[in-house]
Amino acid sequence: MKKIFFLSTLLSYILLFTACDTDYKQQDDELLQQYIQDNNLNAISAQDGLYYTIDVIGTGIQATSLYSTVTVNYTGYMLDGSIFDSNSGASPLTFSLSQVIKGWQYGIPYFKEGGKGKLLIPSHLAYGSSGSGSIPPNTPLVFEIDLITVQN
Repeated sequence: MKKIFFLSTLLSYILLFTACDTDYKQQDDELLQQYIQDNNLNAISAQDGLYYTIDVIGTGIQATSLYSTVTVNYTGYMLDGSIFDSNSGASPLTFSLSQVIKGWQYGIPYFKEGGKGKLLIPSHLAYGSSGSGSIPPNTPLVFEIDLITVQN
C-alpha cells in the first residue's frame, strides 16, 4: 500500500512539473513571437523554441561543436529592453560554447565569423526556473551578437 501511495505521489509530481514546464515553453513562445512582431524582426525559428536573426551574414567559418571556442561582442537584454549584461566598450569575450547557456550553444552555430544578429532565447534555454542575478526566473532573453572569431 505504501509503495502504491509513493508511486502515485511521485507520478503526480512528475505530471505537475512537466505541465508547468510545458506552460512556460508555450508562454515564452507567445512572448517571443509578440516581441518579433512588435520589433518587425525577420526571425527564423530554430530548435526547441529558439529564434534568431541574421543582420550581417559574415564570411568566415561557423562553430561546429560544443568545444568550439568563439570570440564575441554582445549585449543581453530582457524583452522589455532592459540590459542585464554587455561587453560593449570592453574587450571581446572568448569562451567555449560548452561554458554558456543552451540558447547560445544552439544559436551561435547559425552565425559565421563576422556575422551579426540576435538570439531570442526562451527561458528553458537560458536560466530557467532559477533565474540568475538580475534575471528573474522563467524570463526569455534577447542577445545581440557580433561573432568575431571561431576556433573549431
